[in-house]
Parts: sequence; C-alpha cells; structure tokens
Amino acid sequence: MKHKKIEHSKPLVDLLHGEPTEGISRRTALKMMGVGGAATLMGLPTSTHADETSTVKSEKNARILVVGGGAGGIMALARLHSALSNADITIIAPNETHLYQPGQVFMAAGLYTLDDIAKENREFIPEDVTWIKDEVASFDPDNNKVTTRAGVEVLYDYMVVATGIVYHYDWIKGLREEDIGTNGISSVYLNNLEKGTAKGGEVTWEWFNALKEAAASGKKPTALYTSPNTPIKCGGAPQKILYLSADHLKKDDLGANFIYVTDSAKLFSIPEIESSLLEVQKRYDTITNHFRHNLVAIDVKNKVATFEETYEVKGEYDEDLEEYDISEEKRMVDIAYDFIHVVPPMGPPQALADSLLGWQKGTAKGWLEVDQVTLQHRRYPNVFGMGDVCGIPLGKTGGSARHHGPVAVGNLVSALEGKPLVEKFDGYTVCPLKTQYGEIIMAEFNYKGLAPTMPFLDPAKPRFMWWVFDLYQLKPMYWYLMLRGWF
Repeated sequence: MKHKKIEHSKPLVDLLHGEPTEGISRRTALKMMGVGGAATLMGLPTSTHADETSTVKSEKNARILVVGGGAGGIMALARLHSALSNADITIIAPNETHLYQPGQVFMAAGLYTLDDIAKENREFIPEDVTWIKDEVASFDPDNNKVTTRAGVEVLYDYMVVATGIVYHYDWIKGLREEDIGTNGISSVYLNNLEKGTAKGGEVTWEWFNALKEAAASGKKPTALYTSPNTPIKCGGAPQKILYLSADHLKKDDLGANFIYVTDSAKLFSIPEIESSLLEVQKRYDTITNHFRHNLVAIDVKNKVATFEETYEVKGEYDEDLEEYDISEEKRMVDIAYDFIHVVPPMGPPQALADSLLGWQKGTAKGWLEVDQVTLQHRRYPNVFGMGDVCGIPLGKTGGSARHHGPVAVGNLVSALEGKPLVEKFDGYTVCPLKTQYGEIIMAEFNYKGLAPTMPFLDPAKPRFMWWVFDLYQLKPMYWYLMLRGWF
C-alpha cells in the first residue's frame, strides 16, 4: 500500500523537503513556519532576533569535544560553536546521515517516508569544526581523553557526552533483529543511525496493513504491544503504536484483540494523563492491559511471547504496623499472538557503561552520571551530558534534549570562565501521545509534575491542533531551528 499523500502550503513544503534554504535566517524560518501561539510548545520562544541566545560566551582557548552526532550532539555543537569564538571544537560522530527519529512513528502511520526524516549531517556541522567520523570505543576521564574504534586518541579540556541510547533486541531470547518485519513482528524503533536507515518505521506501516488485512478476513487477530523494564526513548511510543494501529482498523469498522503488556504499574505516571488514556482506550475494540509484565522471550515460529510477571504476595499480618507483610514474586506468563509490536530493552553504549563516567551502582548504573539540574558530571566537572544518555530521572525525549542544550552548554561555558553554574534543567519532558489519526495528548511534565507551556488548555485532552503541530511544524523546527542552536 502506498503512503498517504500529505498536502502542505508551499513555504512549509520547502522546509519539509529540503528545498534551497542555505543561509536562511532564524527570523525567516519562524515566519515561513507560521510560528505563533503553538510555538510555545516545549518552551519555544517566539522572538525573532537572530542573535538571541541564553548561552554565555567566552573568548578563551580550549579544546572542546562533543561525542555523538544525534539530536543532543548536534544541538550542543551548534550552541558551543556560537558561544566559543576561539575554541578548538571536535565532534566524534560516525553518522553521515541524520535521522529525525520522532518521525519514525509517522512513518509507521503511513504519513512519512524515509526521505522525510533524513538529511546529511554535514548540513549541521560547521566547516571549522573537526569531524571525526568514528565512534568512541573507550573513555578515560582521568586523563581527559577518549579513544575511537580506529585507535585515535582525542584529548579535551571540556567534553559533552551525547552518545544516545542503544537498543538491545538481543536481550529478548529467541528474537533476532532480522525477525523484525517477518512472522507478524514489528518494532518502530529499529534503525541504524550510523547507516542512516529506519527500517522500523517502514515495516511497522506494513504491519499496520497486515493487521488490517487479517482483521478483514473474518477472524479477529490478537495483537500484542510491549514495553520493557528499562528506560526507553520516548516512553509513550508503545502506546502511540497501539492507538494508531487500532484507529487504522477502526476507520474500516474493523477490530482486534489488542493487548498492551508493560513492565510499568500503570498507563502513565501522571494521573491526569492516565485517566485520559483510559478514556481513549474505550474508543477501540477490546484493549486489555497487563501491567508489570516484562517481555523476556519470543517463540518466533509458534508466535508465543513469554513475559516475566511481577506480582505481590500477601504475607502474615503485622499487628504493630496493623497491615499485612507484602512481598514481590515473579512467574512466567505465555501469551499467544498473531501480531506483536516489540519495544526493545535499552541501555547506554557499552563504552560508556564500562567507563568511570557511568553511574557505578544503583538503578541508573552505566548511564552518564550527571547532576539532574546542572547536567555537569558529578565527579568530573569538565564533563557535561546531553540527551538520552544522561542518567537522570526524566529526559529521554527530543523535547528534553532541546531543553538540555542551553543548560549543558551554558554551564560548560561558565565553568570554562570560572563562574558559577546558573543554568538549571527542571526535568522538562514532552510526550506527544498520538491517540488516533488527527489527535494528540501533549503530555508536558517535569520533576514536579505537569508543566504545560499553554496552561490555559487542559493538558490531558486530545487535540487536533497538537496533531497539526507535530506532523507539520515540529520537524522543520527541528531541522532549521533546534539543530542550529536557535531554540
């Protein structure tokens, strides 16, 4: 089935599809995208002063290293390049192609293609920046150096670590990456950032249509949607696929036995958002939620998924506490399926996990050990973090990375100048929960709870305006404003 054609206004088409925009100013980009009230999403400023920046500047000489060429790395690089006029800046990033990763969900929905979410990374790396097209194999923060896969040692005075997140399909027994796209298995996440491929979006759109075809055959199929027991990139993605695929069937008056199986104890951590999602689920054919279930194995041939369920066991009554002792136990649960969408376990890159830069113990072990407010490393003050790799309570979304930028870079420059670190990250995270084609709940929250940037709107209500913003405006903002350090 062909992808649906999207109609755009001419100015927006130019930005979406990469028509000549070299040298475009921040003011022009804002005007072309019609950025106004909706631009307050994710705290986006609407001022059009081209030189506006919240980052302090320095003329000091220093060796600055950025590790990673995804959203976090490129956003950090743009701000550093603007703030440090005399610095020697190096970026280590293997990917010549840059993917707009949130767009993979729209690929799964049949609304984007790979061409819509891919650009050449050289568009975002200034010519006077040294670009080492490799990956860091080891970190040596005690000696202020890293070593690449090719054995090249790179010294630094200050470093921003923005290596992103790693998918571990191999942690699911019986599942291989090559199984995705076959035997009723899909996973929207599957991509290869170094090669610039996004197979997950493509095969999940095919999966949507195979599910619809099965539903039209007269036999109601069983479709599973999983979410693992690790932190993941964009925690709402598993439910986005659930609701979009259910709506894809509903448009033709079709349904399925939808089963959402998650290691979490609830649909969403924010009560108001969870209540809204429970109402959303009532729109569709039967959706059954299995909480505290972690996918551990798949019998690909026989289409059986095995989950480790955590459940509570009531023990003896404690008269002093006037309550029962509660303990947790685990058991294995098999669920047969016709179709399954898998969200893989995720973790930090092995080189980081093996280094002194990662948390050495605790639930965040292996993730970058940065202060959750300043984004400065807790033991190595010349190291800062950006994006998904940070071992902090919230922040594994593109919206969070945008908010990390002024904090991490601003504090790095302050440290370079010997000044106090004044920039603070409040935990801002945004999750555009796609509840159907044409509606999104824009869940914005921080360390304290809900944090809508348009507080006069009910943040838990699905809205068409957020769908329009996410589908049509956010991607060009990403390419032409966020990755250039203007937001």
